Amino acid sequence: MKGKGAEPQTGRVASLNSDAEGVVRDGKAAFVTGALPGELVVYQRLTQHKSHDEARLIEVIEPSASRIEPRCKHFKLCGGCALQHVDHAEQLLIKDSELREALQRVGQVEPQQWFEPLHGAAWGYRRRARLGARYVTAKQRSLVGFRERHSSFVAELEGCEVLVPRVGAMLPALSAMVTRLSIRMRMPQIEVAAADNQLALVLRTLLPLTDDDRVMLAEFEREQDVRIYLQAGSPDKLETLDGLDSPLWYALPQFDVKLQFRPSDFIQVNGYMNELLVARVIELLELDATSTVLDLFCGLGNFTLPLARRSASVVGIEGEAGLVQRARDNALANGISNVRFETANLAGPEAAAQCLSLSGKPGSFSHVLLDPPRTGARDILPAVAQLAPRCVVYVSCHPGSLARDVGILVRDHGFTLRAAGIVDMFAQTTHLESIVVLDGPGIGA
Repeated sequence: MKGKGAEPQTGRVASLNSDAEGVVRDGKAAFVTGALPGELVVYQRLTQHKSHDEARLIEVIEPSASRIEPRCKHFKLCGGCALQHVDHAEQLLIKDSELREALQRVGQVEPQQWFEPLHGAAWGYRRRARLGARYVTAKQRSLVGFRERHSSFVAELEGCEVLVPRVGAMLPALSAMVTRLSIRMRMPQIEVAAADNQLALVLRTLLPLTDDDRVMLAEFEREQDVRIYLQAGSPDKLETLDGLDSPLWYALPQFDVKLQFRPSDFIQVNGYMNELLVARVIELLELDATSTVLDLFCGLGNFTLPLARRSASVVGIEGEAGLVQRARDNALANGISNVRFETANLAGPEAAAQCLSLSGKPGSFSHVLLDPPRTGARDILPAVAQLAPRCVVYVSCHPGSLARDVGILVRDHGFTLRAAGIVDMFAQTTHLESIVVLDGPGIGA
């Protein structure tokens, strides 16, 4: 419910919530966008909920020492970032605290060791993005960019500081290109995939293109040195303008691996941090020439193939058949033969049984890697426990589901939480990537 004419209030910010909004606890909690812990602020309550109100920041009376001037002039409008007004070192502390709080509150566990945050460049890192596209009649042109904060409207952006520089600078040209199309009102999004070898743009088209549209897109493709894909149906049904398909790829040079992918495939948004993450995971697993590894939610082989370079054998299991086929193709292209990929649904009541039927008996694997989606890996934890590995490394993009799953492995299955830490995969945003290491029952006792 919208508040009508609420009077401005003054309050002290106690903490940040998971959306990086300042929480003022003066009576009913108020979530104040843009306010930081410790600040004394003037705010106005806008939208009422049962447990809290959303509020806008009017003035900062006493600013936090970690407050800085946002680098991007669109920061207050655009919803792509939420933390540009916070010093990057403080961002790492905020995310580290979020992981600690989740493990303690949700999982009721505490690691024996905390890692220092793994981090890299805070700007120009984002190689994968889904941008909104919307024709605005009042402006007589299309806008291409991230959504406005707390809104479904596309923000009017002149550039973006977190996208890889080529894409960040291309937003005005993309907007002009979409404006010229006959189907400009029926093209809702553009996906970006910046590979090591080329930049791909996936245009979602809800109506067929005219011949003139295709000519214009071909000109844009040449001028901008990009590869355009058209998506008229399901995400994996992609068409190029010329009917030819040139593979996208990125490299993990430390492991002599090159991975091909489709522009609609999931890859980590931050290429540099992905290299650091893969190396850290393999370091934490402490592999040797006799190690046997199970990689669950393996995707197209991002971890699996480097793991195979450092162990006796690896089995990767993934729910999406297309990714499994690309993982097999990547293994073949990289000359890696000590790896096997299988397709299985890793969520749902049959997940654990399917996993065990494909992976083998207890003791088959010395190590297990988990890298699930935001929903976590709860359904296959019984299978992980039955396999009885020496070590489990869990990579997560959601601290709540991670903490829940780690708590189950520790309390119900006797694992020990050895270490935990964050990975700054999404600088300037509230998204949190993290790693935990668990030792199997009896290990190190």
